Amino acid sequence: MTLTDISILNYKNITEAELSFSPNINCFIGDNGEGKTNLLDAIYFLSFTHSMFSNIDSQMMRHGSEFFMLKGHYLHDDGETTENICASMKRGVKKQFKRNDKLYKRMAEHIGLIPLIIVSPDDVMLVNGGSEERRRLLDIVISQYDNAYIDYLVRYNKALQQRNALLKMEEEPDVSLMELWEEEMAQNGEEIYRRRNEFVERFIPVFNEIYSRISGSKEKVSLRYVSHCQRGPLIDVIQRDRVRDRAVGYSLHGIHRDDMEMLIGEYPMKREGSQGQTKTYVISLKLAQFDFLKRTISKTTPLLLLDDIFDKLDRQRVESIIGMVSGDAFGQIFITDTNREHLDRILAESRSDYKIFKVNNGEFS
Repeated sequence: MTLTDISILNYKNITEAELSFSPNINCFIGDNGEGKTNLLDAIYFLSFTHSMFSNIDSQMMRHGSEFFMLKGHYLHDDGETTENICASMKRGVKKQFKRNDKLYKRMAEHIGLIPLIIVSPDDVMLVNGGSEERRRLLDIVISQYDNAYIDYLVRYNKALQQRNALLKMEEEPDVSLMELWEEEMAQNGEEIYRRRNEFVERFIPVFNEIYSRISGSKEKVSLRYVSHCQRGPLIDVIQRDRVRDRAVGYSLHGIHRDDMEMLIGEYPMKREGSQGQTKTYVISLKLAQFDFLKRTISKTTPLLLLDDIFDKLDRQRVESIIGMVSGDAFGQIFITDTNREHLDRILAESRSDYKIFKVNNGEFS
Protein backbone atom coordinates (compact mmCIF):
# COMPACT_ATOMS: atom_id res chain seq x y z
CA MET A 1 0.00 0.00 0.00
CA THR A 2 1.18 3.52 -0.80
CA LEU A 3 -0.08 6.80 0.66
CA THR A 4 0.10 9.17 -2.29
CA ASP A 5 -1.02 12.31 -0.48
CA ILE A 6 -2.62 13.53 2.73
CA SER A 7 -4.74 16.54 3.72
CA ILE A 8 -4.74 17.66 7.35
CA LEU A 9 -6.86 20.31 9.08
CA ASN A 10 -6.58 21.23 12.78
CA TYR A 11 -4.84 18.05 13.88
CA LYS A 12 -2.79 18.71 17.03
CA ASN A 13 -0.35 21.54 16.14
CA ILE A 14 -0.94 21.19 12.38
CA THR A 15 -3.34 23.93 11.27
CA GLU A 16 -3.38 22.95 7.61
CA ALA A 17 -1.18 20.77 5.42
CA GLU A 18 -1.43 19.31 1.91
CA LEU A 19 1.42 16.87 1.30
CA SER A 20 2.27 14.57 -1.61
CA PHE A 21 4.63 11.70 -0.86
CA SER A 22 7.28 9.63 -2.55
CA PRO A 23 6.23 6.00 -3.03
CA ASN A 24 9.53 5.00 -1.41
CA ILE A 25 11.22 7.13 1.29
CA ASN A 26 9.84 10.25 2.96
CA CYS A 27 12.03 12.06 5.50
CA PHE A 28 10.93 14.68 8.03
CA ILE A 29 13.65 16.77 9.68
CA GLY A 30 13.12 19.24 12.52
CA ASP A 31 13.62 19.88 16.19
CA ASN A 32 11.59 18.14 18.88
CA GLY A 33 8.06 19.47 19.32
CA GLU A 34 7.72 20.91 15.81
CA GLY A 35 5.12 18.41 14.53
CA LYS A 36 7.04 15.52 12.95
CA THR A 37 5.40 12.89 15.16
CA ASN A 38 2.00 14.57 14.77
CA LEU A 39 2.23 13.98 11.02
CA LEU A 40 3.00 10.30 11.60
CA ASP A 41 0.12 10.10 14.07
CA ALA A 42 -2.26 11.47 11.43
CA ILE A 43 -1.13 8.69 9.08
CA TYR A 44 -1.59 6.17 11.91
CA PHE A 45 -5.10 7.52 12.57
CA LEU A 46 -6.15 6.81 8.98
CA SER A 47 -5.09 3.17 9.41
CA PHE A 48 -6.43 2.42 12.90
CA THR A 49 -9.31 4.96 13.27
CA HIS A 50 -7.69 6.53 16.36
CA SER A 51 -4.47 8.17 17.50
CA MET A 52 -1.55 6.05 18.66
CA PHE A 53 -1.46 8.15 21.83
CA SER A 54 -5.10 8.28 22.92
CA ASN A 55 -8.55 6.90 22.14
CA ILE A 56 -10.11 10.26 23.09
CA ASP A 57 -10.56 11.73 19.63
CA SER A 58 -11.43 15.24 20.82
CA GLN A 59 -7.89 15.56 22.19
CA MET A 60 -6.58 15.48 18.62
CA MET A 61 -8.18 18.83 17.74
CA ARG A 62 -5.85 21.79 17.55
CA HIS A 63 -6.30 24.10 20.52
CA GLY A 64 -9.06 26.61 19.84
CA SER A 65 -10.52 24.76 16.85
CA GLU A 66 -13.96 23.16 16.61
CA PHE A 67 -13.12 20.25 14.30
CA PHE A 68 -10.36 18.25 12.69
CA MET A 69 -10.25 16.42 9.36
CA LEU A 70 -7.82 13.96 7.78
CA LYS A 71 -7.96 12.75 4.19
CA GLY A 72 -5.61 10.19 2.67
CA HIS A 73 -5.41 8.87 -0.88
CA TYR A 74 -3.88 5.40 -1.24
CA LEU A 75 -2.73 3.15 -4.06
CA HIS A 76 -2.78 -0.63 -3.71
CA ASP A 77 0.23 -2.74 -4.62
CA ASP A 78 -1.36 -3.62 -7.97
CA GLY A 79 -0.75 0.01 -9.00
CA GLU A 80 -4.36 0.50 -10.08
CA THR A 81 -6.82 0.17 -7.18
CA THR A 82 -7.23 3.34 -5.10
CA GLU A 83 -8.67 4.09 -1.67
CA ASN A 84 -9.86 7.45 -0.36
CA ILE A 85 -10.05 7.52 3.43
CA CYS A 86 -11.50 10.40 5.44
CA ALA A 87 -11.67 10.88 9.22
CA SER A 88 -13.40 13.91 10.72
CA MET A 89 -14.87 15.12 13.97
CA LYS A 90 -16.67 18.20 15.22
CA ARG A 91 -16.48 19.12 18.87
CA GLY A 92 -19.35 17.44 20.73
CA VAL A 93 -20.26 15.26 17.73
CA LYS A 94 -19.33 11.62 17.11
CA LYS A 95 -16.35 10.95 14.83
CA GLN A 96 -17.01 9.97 11.21
CA PHE A 97 -14.84 7.60 9.22
CA LYS A 98 -15.37 7.06 5.50
CA ARG A 99 -13.92 4.81 2.81
CA ASN A 100 -14.48 6.08 -0.73
CA ASP A 101 -17.19 8.45 0.57
CA LYS A 102 -19.07 5.58 2.27
CA LEU A 103 -19.51 5.87 6.04
CA TYR A 104 -18.39 2.89 8.10
CA LYS A 105 -21.06 1.42 10.38
CA ARG A 106 -18.40 -0.24 12.53
CA MET A 107 -14.86 1.14 12.84
CA ALA A 108 -13.52 -2.41 13.20
CA GLU A 109 -14.40 -3.03 9.53
CA HIS A 110 -11.58 -0.70 8.51
CA ILE A 111 -8.78 -2.38 10.48
CA GLY A 112 -6.41 -4.24 8.17
CA LEU A 113 -7.30 -2.38 4.99
CA ILE A 114 -4.19 -0.19 5.33
CA PRO A 115 -1.65 -2.24 7.31
CA LEU A 116 0.90 -0.14 9.15
CA ILE A 117 3.83 -0.59 11.50
CA ILE A 118 5.26 2.29 13.52
CA VAL A 119 8.55 2.21 15.43
CA SER A 120 8.88 4.97 18.03
CA PRO A 121 10.77 5.84 21.24
CA ASP A 122 7.70 4.84 23.28
CA ASP A 123 8.19 1.24 22.16
CA VAL A 124 10.66 0.68 25.00
CA MET A 125 7.51 0.28 27.12
CA LEU A 126 7.05 -3.09 25.42
CA VAL A 127 10.02 -4.21 27.50
CA ASN A 128 9.84 -1.90 30.51
CA GLY A 129 6.07 -1.54 30.86
CA GLY A 130 3.32 -3.84 32.07
CA SER A 131 1.85 -6.86 30.32
CA GLU A 132 -0.96 -4.76 28.80
CA GLU A 133 1.63 -3.17 26.49
CA ARG A 134 2.67 -6.56 25.16
CA ARG A 135 -0.91 -7.78 24.76
CA ARG A 136 -1.66 -4.62 22.80
CA LEU A 137 1.22 -5.46 20.45
CA LEU A 138 -0.33 -8.88 19.80
CA ASP A 139 -3.79 -7.41 19.29
CA ILE A 140 -2.64 -4.70 16.85
CA VAL A 141 -0.82 -7.15 14.60
CA ILE A 142 -3.33 -10.01 14.62
CA SER A 143 -6.34 -7.72 14.07
CA GLN A 144 -4.76 -6.46 10.84
CA TYR A 145 -4.96 -9.88 9.16
CA ASP A 146 -7.67 -11.75 11.11
CA ASN A 147 -11.07 -10.06 10.83
CA ALA A 148 -12.69 -12.29 13.47
CA TYR A 149 -10.08 -11.48 16.11
CA ILE A 150 -11.53 -8.10 17.14
CA ASP A 151 -15.00 -9.63 17.53
CA TYR A 152 -13.63 -12.29 19.88
CA LEU A 153 -11.84 -9.57 21.87
CA VAL A 154 -14.98 -7.45 22.15
CA ARG A 155 -17.09 -10.39 23.34
CA TYR A 156 -14.43 -11.53 25.80
CA ASN A 157 -13.99 -8.06 27.28
CA LYS A 158 -17.75 -7.60 27.66
CA ALA A 159 -18.02 -10.93 29.50
CA LEU A 160 -15.02 -10.03 31.67
CA GLN A 161 -16.60 -6.68 32.56
CA GLN A 162 -19.91 -8.36 33.49
CA ARG A 163 -18.20 -11.02 35.60
CA ASN A 164 -16.16 -8.38 37.42
CA ALA A 165 -19.35 -6.44 38.17
CA LEU A 166 -20.84 -9.57 39.77
CA LEU A 167 -17.66 -10.17 41.77
CA LYS A 168 -17.87 -6.64 43.22
CA MET A 169 -21.47 -7.03 44.45
CA GLU A 170 -22.00 -6.83 48.21
CA GLU A 171 -24.64 -9.57 48.16
CA GLU A 172 -23.89 -13.02 46.83
CA PRO A 173 -24.17 -12.96 43.01
CA ASP A 174 -26.44 -15.25 41.00
CA VAL A 175 -24.38 -18.41 40.30
CA SER A 176 -26.14 -19.22 37.02
CA LEU A 177 -25.46 -15.70 35.73
CA MET A 178 -21.83 -15.95 36.86
CA GLU A 179 -21.45 -19.25 34.99
CA LEU A 180 -22.97 -17.71 31.87
CA TRP A 181 -20.33 -14.96 31.72
CA GLU A 182 -17.55 -17.42 32.61
CA GLU A 183 -18.53 -19.64 29.70
CA GLU A 184 -18.56 -16.62 27.39
CA MET A 185 -15.09 -15.64 28.62
CA ALA A 186 -13.76 -19.17 28.16
CA GLN A 187 -15.23 -19.69 24.69
CA ASN A 188 -13.92 -16.42 23.26
CA GLY A 189 -10.72 -16.51 25.32
CA GLU A 190 -9.64 -19.85 23.87
CA GLU A 191 -10.19 -18.54 20.34
CA ILE A 192 -8.04 -15.51 21.17
CA TYR A 193 -5.36 -17.72 22.75
CA ARG A 194 -5.24 -20.00 19.72
CA ARG A 195 -4.70 -17.07 17.38
CA ARG A 196 -2.11 -15.43 19.63
CA ASN A 197 -0.21 -18.69 20.05
CA GLU A 198 -0.18 -19.41 16.31
CA PHE A 199 1.09 -15.90 15.63
CA VAL A 200 3.89 -16.07 18.23
CA GLU A 201 5.09 -19.47 16.96
CA ARG A 202 5.40 -18.11 13.41
CA PHE A 203 6.75 -14.77 14.59
CA ILE A 204 9.67 -15.87 16.79
CA PRO A 205 12.01 -17.16 14.01
CA VAL A 206 11.54 -13.91 12.04
CA PHE A 207 12.20 -11.81 15.15
CA ASN A 208 15.34 -13.78 16.06
CA GLU A 209 16.76 -13.40 12.54
CA ILE A 210 16.19 -9.64 12.45
CA TYR A 211 17.65 -9.09 15.94
CA SER A 212 20.72 -11.08 14.96
CA ARG A 213 21.20 -8.96 11.83
CA ILE A 214 20.90 -5.66 13.68
CA SER A 215 23.08 -6.67 16.64
CA GLY A 216 25.69 -8.48 14.58
CA SER A 217 24.87 -11.68 16.52
CA LYS A 218 26.47 -10.16 19.64
CA GLU A 219 23.86 -11.52 22.04
CA LYS A 220 21.10 -14.13 22.13
CA VAL A 221 17.53 -13.07 22.81
CA SER A 222 14.25 -14.95 23.06
CA LEU A 223 10.53 -14.36 23.28
CA ARG A 224 8.08 -16.59 25.16
CA TYR A 225 4.27 -16.42 25.24
CA VAL A 226 2.65 -17.08 28.63
CA SER A 227 -1.09 -17.66 29.10
CA HIS A 228 -3.49 -19.17 31.64
CA CYS A 229 -4.83 -21.23 28.72
CA GLN A 230 -1.65 -23.28 28.95
CA ARG A 231 -2.85 -24.64 32.32
CA GLY A 232 -5.82 -26.51 30.87
CA PRO A 233 -9.38 -25.72 29.71
CA LEU A 234 -9.92 -22.02 30.34
CA ILE A 235 -13.35 -22.54 31.91
CA ASP A 236 -11.73 -24.70 34.61
CA VAL A 237 -8.93 -22.17 35.20
CA ILE A 238 -11.42 -19.30 35.55
CA GLN A 239 -13.80 -21.15 37.89
CA ARG A 240 -11.09 -22.73 40.02
CA ASP A 241 -10.35 -19.47 41.89
CA ARG A 242 -13.82 -17.96 41.96
CA VAL A 243 -13.74 -17.58 45.76
CA ARG A 244 -10.45 -15.71 45.57
CA ASP A 245 -11.73 -13.55 42.70
CA ARG A 246 -14.75 -12.68 44.84
CA ALA A 247 -12.45 -11.61 47.67
CA VAL A 248 -10.41 -9.22 45.49
CA GLY A 249 -13.34 -8.09 43.35
CA TYR A 250 -12.01 -8.89 39.89
CA SER A 251 -10.99 -11.80 37.63
CA LEU A 252 -7.47 -13.04 38.29
CA HIS A 253 -7.39 -15.55 35.45
CA GLY A 254 -8.03 -15.34 31.73
CA ILE A 255 -6.43 -14.18 28.51
CA HIS A 256 -6.58 -10.58 29.80
CA ARG A 257 -3.54 -11.62 31.89
CA ASP A 258 -1.52 -13.04 28.96
CA ASP A 259 2.06 -11.88 28.61
CA MET A 260 5.19 -12.28 26.51
CA GLU A 261 8.45 -12.81 28.34
CA MET A 262 11.26 -10.86 26.68
CA LEU A 263 14.65 -12.35 27.49
CA ILE A 264 18.32 -11.70 26.81
CA GLY A 265 20.20 -14.90 27.45
CA GLU A 266 18.08 -16.53 30.14
CA TYR A 267 17.28 -13.28 31.95
CA PRO A 268 14.58 -10.62 31.57
CA MET A 269 15.55 -7.92 29.08
CA LYS A 270 13.86 -5.42 31.42
CA ARG A 271 16.43 -6.18 34.12
CA GLU A 272 19.57 -7.10 32.18
CA GLY A 273 19.41 -5.23 28.87
CA SER A 274 21.29 -2.00 28.19
CA GLN A 275 19.52 0.96 26.56
CA GLY A 276 20.96 -0.02 23.19
CA GLN A 277 19.99 -3.68 23.58
CA THR A 278 16.48 -2.76 24.69
CA LYS A 279 16.04 -0.45 21.73
CA THR A 280 17.44 -3.11 19.37
CA TYR A 281 14.93 -5.57 20.83
CA VAL A 282 11.87 -3.39 20.25
CA ILE A 283 13.00 -2.28 16.77
CA SER A 284 13.48 -5.95 15.87
CA LEU A 285 9.98 -6.73 17.18
CA LYS A 286 8.47 -4.03 14.98
CA LEU A 287 10.45 -4.88 11.83
CA ALA A 288 9.53 -8.54 12.33
CA GLN A 289 5.88 -7.48 12.53
CA PHE A 290 6.31 -5.69 9.22
CA ASP A 291 7.79 -8.81 7.63
CA PHE A 292 5.00 -10.97 9.06
CA LEU A 293 2.20 -8.71 7.84
CA LYS A 294 3.74 -8.38 4.42
CA ARG A 295 3.72 -12.15 4.04
CA THR A 296 0.29 -12.59 5.64
CA ILE A 297 -1.89 -9.91 4.06
CA SER A 298 -2.32 -10.79 0.40
CA LYS A 299 -0.85 -8.24 -2.05
CA THR A 300 -0.55 -5.55 0.61
CA THR A 301 2.79 -4.12 1.78
CA PRO A 302 2.39 -2.28 5.12
CA LEU A 303 3.39 1.34 5.53
CA LEU A 304 6.48 1.67 7.74
CA LEU A 305 6.80 4.68 10.07
CA LEU A 306 10.15 5.22 11.83
CA ASP A 307 9.93 7.95 14.45
CA ASP A 308 13.31 9.11 15.79
CA ILE A 309 14.60 5.55 16.24
CA PHE A 310 18.38 5.98 16.09
CA ASP A 311 19.05 7.57 19.48
CA LYS A 312 20.89 5.33 22.03
CA LEU A 313 22.16 2.97 19.30
CA ASP A 314 25.83 2.42 18.47
CA ARG A 315 27.09 3.06 14.94
CA GLN A 316 27.10 -0.62 13.94
CA ARG A 317 23.42 -1.06 14.86
CA VAL A 318 22.45 2.18 13.13
CA GLU A 319 24.25 1.02 9.98
CA SER A 320 22.49 -2.36 10.14
CA ILE A 321 19.04 -0.77 10.42
CA ILE A 322 19.83 1.69 7.63
CA GLY A 323 20.97 -1.17 5.42
CA MET A 324 17.76 -3.09 6.09
CA VAL A 325 15.23 -0.31 5.53
CA SER A 326 17.07 0.93 2.46
CA GLY A 327 16.69 -2.44 0.76
CA ASP A 328 13.96 -3.79 -1.49
CA ALA A 329 12.12 -5.66 1.30
CA PHE A 330 10.27 -2.54 2.44
CA GLY A 331 7.70 -0.44 0.60
CA GLN A 332 6.83 3.14 1.50
CA ILE A 333 8.72 4.48 4.52
CA PHE A 334 8.19 7.63 6.60
CA ILE A 335 11.19 8.63 8.76
CA THR A 336 11.54 11.43 11.29
CA ASP A 337 14.78 12.58 12.91
CA THR A 338 16.38 15.65 14.43
CA ASN A 339 19.74 14.56 12.97
CA ARG A 340 20.10 15.19 9.23
CA GLU A 341 23.17 12.93 9.15
CA HIS A 342 21.08 9.81 9.80
CA LEU A 343 18.70 10.67 6.98
CA ASP A 344 21.52 11.45 4.56
CA ARG A 345 23.10 8.06 5.26
CA ILE A 346 19.80 6.28 4.61
CA LEU A 347 19.36 8.11 1.32
CA ALA A 348 22.96 7.43 0.33
CA GLU A 349 22.38 3.69 0.90
CA SER A 350 19.15 3.70 -1.07
CA ARG A 351 18.74 3.99 -4.82
CA SER A 352 15.02 4.70 -4.39
CA ASP A 353 13.04 7.87 -4.97
CA TYR A 354 12.74 10.10 -1.89
CA LYS A 355 11.39 13.37 -0.52
CA ILE A 356 12.71 15.45 2.40
CA PHE A 357 10.40 17.73 4.37
CA LYS A 358 11.48 20.43 6.82
CA VAL A 359 9.09 20.70 9.77
CA ASN A 360 8.68 23.94 11.71
CA ASN A 361 5.80 24.62 14.16
CA GLY A 362 3.37 22.35 12.36
CA GLU A 363 4.26 23.59 8.88
CA PHE A 364 5.98 21.50 6.18
CA SER A 365 8.24 22.60 3.35
